[in-house]
Amino acid sequence: MIIVMRQDASREAAEDVAKRVEALGLKPNLIFGEERTVVAVIGDDRRKDREKFESCEGVDKVLTILAEYKIASLETKPEPTVIRTHDLVIGGGNFGVIAGPCSVESEEQILASARAVKAAGATGLRGGAFKPRTSPYSFQGMKEEGLKLMAAAREETGLAVVTEVMTPQHVDLVASYADVMQIGARNMQNYHLLQAVGECDKPVMLKRGASATMDEFLLAAEYILDQGNQQVMLCERGIRTFETHTRFTLPLASVAYLKSKTHLPVVIDPSHGTGHSNLVPSMCSASVAVKADGMIVEVHPDPSNAMSDGAQSLTFKVFEATMQECRKIADAIGLTLH
Repeated sequence: MIIVMRQDASREAAEDVAKRVEALGLKPNLIFGEERTVVAVIGDDRRKDREKFESCEGVDKVLTILAEYKIASLETKPEPTVIRTHDLVIGGGNFGVIAGPCSVESEEQILASARAVKAAGATGLRGGAFKPRTSPYSFQGMKEEGLKLMAAAREETGLAVVTEVMTPQHVDLVASYADVMQIGARNMQNYHLLQAVGECDKPVMLKRGASATMDEFLLAAEYILDQGNQQVMLCERGIRTFETHTRFTLPLASVAYLKSKTHLPVVIDPSHGTGHSNLVPSMCSASVAVKADGMIVEVHPDPSNAMSDGAQSLTFKVFEATMQECRKIADAIGLTLH
């Protein structure tokens, strides 16, 4: 259930309600929104006595949340969550663009990529330092050296660094370099990792698992939110189906569905969602048209010689043209493209 505070209720009143929740052996999550403050009550439903809270100072009403995901639900927070780090803004009418290579391969490669995507209008830099690969013999990433190179690229360009963290043991290390922690599709239900990033103070991009349902996706986000980190964005990167013409099937209807259920921003990954660079630009445009909150795109100085995912990576020239088209669509439908 959620306890909705009156608009004129003080912060102290909300904190007092939270203490009363704790006294019942339940977990309170204080959410301070622009329009209202709510206390999300998590725990055994048998202990949730609405009457104990309806008469508390500052309380407007007590509501039962029907969805399994409590903190991620629109019932808890009706206004959209907005993620801000450096110049990257995602959510609330802002379309954030994150671009860069699949893997950090060298200083020259990541700096060239950062300069090019910045010039084209991106405000976030993607790049993998720790790379989960299907084959143990494939390139696994430059690890901490790759993180250092991305930090150097941020120093020069001002782009927010978005990179994947793969284990709970790496969270502190990656957080010391990254601005956004990415949870890859393979780790969407790695609950120890979700809880670990939930305890840090960096925004998290959670990618949908290749076979995950919407409820499983939202409940994975709930693990992060439940630990206190409210800076979570959802990334639709395509699901596995019977089709073979694309690497995955990219269901853009996910954007509309998620926005009807959650306040968390939704980002699209057209690179993994298609697996073919010639399909990526149109899916970027479509992502803007369906009013997603952002996109994450693979861009490489020389895709044919990329150490990973070259087939789905855009050249600098194609990315620049793609951004021009996306900006036209954003202007037409009232989105601010960052």
